[in-house]
Amino acid sequence: MTLFQILMFAASAFFAFRIYQHIQTLKDLETKDTPEYSSSFDPKILIERADEAYEEGDLKKSLELLSEANAKERNNPDTIFKIGYILQKQGSTSEALDYYNQALEIDRDNEYIHNAIASIYRENREFASAKMHLNESLEINGKNKVTYYNYGNLLVDMKHFEEAKQMYKKALEIDHDFSEAKEELDKMEAKTTDENSTNL
Repeated sequence: MTLFQILMFAASAFFAFRIYQHIQTLKDLETKDTPEYSSSFDPKILIERADEAYEEGDLKKSLELLSEANAKERNNPDTIFKIGYILQKQGSTSEALDYYNQALEIDRDNEYIHNAIASIYRENREFASAKMHLNESLEINGKNKVTYYNYGNLLVDMKHFEEAKQMYKKALEIDHDFSEAKEELDKMEAKTTDENSTNL
């Protein structure tokens, strides 16, 4: 699994959690008689519908709903992050980076935003910037296996193979069943073994 796939997996889990939160909020609102709670223009309802559209694979509709929610409720880092995520998935990485940076200005301690930004910088081979954001993510949460895995992949691209191995090992210390990290570590160790045999 590539860095981008892992990041998307993490972000999908994040989206799923947000969907759950929105459903719970809507259940609470159903008990209220105030008309505004049933408005289809309520930002919370728009975000919930955007999450549903995303889960159904309709990225265009999801983006439209998120953009409308963002226009009605400014400075919501979750909404801005989601817009950036969908833009990145659509291939608009430059625009996605702008939204990620906006979200980060509001929520500096969000490890997911740092990981997302790092993925774009890695894709653009701006390794120093990617490394900086992964370090920031680890400072926020040093127990995120995905961050260590992403860091390992970045270090492989940078040809810092021994450091990459350490990152994969740290990911596996957190989750012994993290198959992607184990697969990458096994490949690297097998390559090292082969190279040592050739040099004998």
